[in-house]
Amino acid sequence: MKKKDLTPQRRRSRGAAWYWQQTDTWYYTPRGTKKRETLRDEKGRPIRGLENKSAAQLALARIRITQGLAPIGATEEPAPPKHVPLVAEICADYVGHCERAAAAGRMHPDYAKGVGRTLNEFCRYCGALPVGELKRTYVSEWVASVPSWRSPVTRRNVLTMIISVFRHAEIERDIRSPMKGLKKPPHRPRLHSISPDDEKIIYDAAEPAFRDFVFALLHTGLRPFCELAKLTAANVEETPRGMMWRLRSSKTKKLRKIPVRPEVAKLVRRLLKTARSDEPIFRNRQGNPWKKVTGVHYFLRLKRQLGWTDDDPRTKYSCYSCRHTFAHRMLSGYWNDGVGCSIEVLAELMGDTPKTGYDHYGREWGQHYQEPLWAAIGEAGDSKAVAKKPRKARHM
Repeated sequence: MKKKDLTPQRRRSRGAAWYWQQTDTWYYTPRGTKKRETLRDEKGRPIRGLENKSAAQLALARIRITQGLAPIGATEEPAPPKHVPLVAEICADYVGHCERAAAAGRMHPDYAKGVGRTLNEFCRYCGALPVGELKRTYVSEWVASVPSWRSPVTRRNVLTMIISVFRHAEIERDIRSPMKGLKKPPHRPRLHSISPDDEKIIYDAAEPAFRDFVFALLHTGLRPFCELAKLTAANVEETPRGMMWRLRSSKTKKLRKIPVRPEVAKLVRRLLKTARSDEPIFRNRQGNPWKKVTGVHYFLRLKRQLGWTDDDPRTKYSCYSCRHTFAHRMLSGYWNDGVGCSIEVLAELMGDTPKTGYDHYGREWGQHYQEPLWAAIGEAGDSKAVAKKPRKARHM
């Protein structure tokens, strides 16, 4: 019995002409695919017969010339090496993108500056590394190594910024992001709200200009320095039902028209008497618009004056706490006999999306979220009776 030859057969090269005995026809497989294409002569007829190998190779050569490819066996010039950008280059691109967005009004200038500071620190750590060699673990180790970034919220914000850097590079440079799958600390809603008693203490201790600014923040929920501090007479509209403000949200960029409470309208009418039409309504004691650095300085000094720097939760109070307090009061029915508004209404008043309003405030404070849960377990009740309206603080 003849021994079977077990010598492995050499596989034909991809793209060469090959013969299939079952159909008695010559074919080729285009490179990068798994399908077969019939080889044809100059008259378009399939090339058949094992003896017609030369004709099949000639037909394949014609196809390769038509497609602009080098013939089989020809020496092709090696492609120039592809430039692999460094992490520092990608970060520089994103910093430039943020600066242009801030100049065009699509991004807050303070955030753009914060991006620059953070990415400078990141580039000191691994800026000379090619993007292809950057690992998610390197980024996590870098964030954990900064002593001042103890808060999970801060670490989440930094990691979100790094992910945005490489997402921008993926769009602009067609570079696969090495940060896909990077884990961030869980989102933590901002739940510190200024109590009515603390509100009165702030009014009694603050100087008149800052007191007016805080009062308007607590009663409107506007973002302190990119919305309320820029409010001018052009944004104010008097209607038969009362005063309304026409504002463009600094986050969603949508124009919204919101009503304001009578006590805030009274304050604005008083301030408009001393303000020019082109200057902000709320100004500090020097007559200048409120800026973030000034407002933060005033609030820190006020907390030191009141002895709140080591008093939790008062040590967490800031100008932005007024916005959270407004959300808390709207959802709990502080000004509406204990009947809280819905997340959709709150989002419209505050210039947020409903998802943002729900993530930050709805789960903890929203009656429209909690009442169906009570009803589901058979404990439905009157939200007016459950919600206890706190004593209002008086604006001095």
